[in-house]
Amino acid sequence: MKFRTLKYITALTLFLALAVAAGLRAQNQLSVHGFPRYQIIPLGSLGGTVSSGNTINNIGSPMGFSVTSDGNVHAAIWSSTSPTDLGTLGGPNSNIGWPVKNNRGVIAGVSEFSDTLDPLGEEFSCPVLLPPTGFSCVGFVIHNGVMSALPTLGGNNGFATGVNGPGLAVGWAENTVHDPTCSFPQVLQFEAVIYGPAAGQIQQLPPFDVDPDSAATAINDSGQVVGISGLCDVAIGALSAQHALLWQDGKPVNIGNLGGGAFNTPMAINNRGQIAGFSDLPGDVVDGVLTNVNFHAFFWTKPSGIVEIKPLAGDEISEATGINNQGVVIGTSFTAGFASARAFLWQNGQIEDLNTLAIPGSNLFLITTGDINDSGEITGQACVLSNGSCSSEIVAFLGIPVWSGSAGEVATSSARANTPAARVLLPESARQMVLRRHGLSRMASRLTTPS
Repeated sequence: MKFRTLKYITALTLFLALAVAAGLRAQNQLSVHGFPRYQIIPLGSLGGTVSSGNTINNIGSPMGFSVTSDGNVHAAIWSSTSPTDLGTLGGPNSNIGWPVKNNRGVIAGVSEFSDTLDPLGEEFSCPVLLPPTGFSCVGFVIHNGVMSALPTLGGNNGFATGVNGPGLAVGWAENTVHDPTCSFPQVLQFEAVIYGPAAGQIQQLPPFDVDPDSAATAINDSGQVVGISGLCDVAIGALSAQHALLWQDGKPVNIGNLGGGAFNTPMAINNRGQIAGFSDLPGDVVDGVLTNVNFHAFFWTKPSGIVEIKPLAGDEISEATGINNQGVVIGTSFTAGFASARAFLWQNGQIEDLNTLAIPGSNLFLITTGDINDSGEITGQACVLSNGSCSSEIVAFLGIPVWSGSAGEVATSSARANTPAARVLLPESARQMVLRRHGLSRMASRLTTPS
């Protein structure tokens, strides 16, 4: 296992109080000033030309992945703009992909476990965050600077997603059941799980109703868990996400959807129990077969239920990827076929293209989002512009809110919210990353995209 000592752990503890105070200031300013401007900072790489900020805690530490100089994907954490390579569990690739809401150095992610090919030839959920290699993958946690593999339910693969303040992680893991609802190359059933609190401990969460399979994507400090439930399918999105769930005290509750039969996926939950994610619209499934991808982002609260977050003007698809304790949602808006993408910010029914909020001077175009913390800091993925177009260099970014407080700025921000912004086409490599993350690259032959 390759791993470097995490120098940031002490800083996480020392600056926690400051981060909380900053979050409270941000909450007050949000209620007065609306959307802030953002200073956009490119984050360094581990030697390659592709990286992504997928989550950020309240200390302001972006986490995600960076391609290394030898072409592998490694989990990374950034201090200032410098990445630390977190290594792997023995295989070539690892990643941190979902909300890590822990400020004491506990991190969860997924890694290829060894150089041994999966014995059943499965891809499982590994291609969501890792290049498809055929190796088995399992979840990991990093605690006190040590990366440890997480158990499965008896199968060959597992996955860790969110981790909360107390240090509980969630995800999904294969058992030994050969599930007839699986689609090639998937074979084994998988279920939502909680890892911990003891080392090596795993607890299965039940699917909804008669669904055979499930997965957990995020957990808040109260132990509320969100995730999906449905058929085995290919273990990524699609019909495995027929139902969007909230597990309360271990019991699954269907939180509803936007009318579609697939891709009903909660991505994040805050400590107020508010949920952000995405859901297909009607017309996606015909005679039990997924034929169309048309999901929109959503925001869910109790008792109000699910609220649709429509894409930015001119786009057709949207997803929410993160939410903070102030209820600010971030996400991505796509054109048909995922040809172009723009990061957005949403709060109280108002949506804004993050590129229009960026302070001028950056050569980055913000294409996808990862997460947002309580200070309003955002991380995600941006392309480096060259002559007004996206180059093949795709970098992680950190967006830091800057509040002017002037009436003129507020008015300008409000006007921008209804003004279509420029778009850029995604490089095909970036588009393929998006398709792989949703399991669409393997399903293209049976899908039609909206036009």
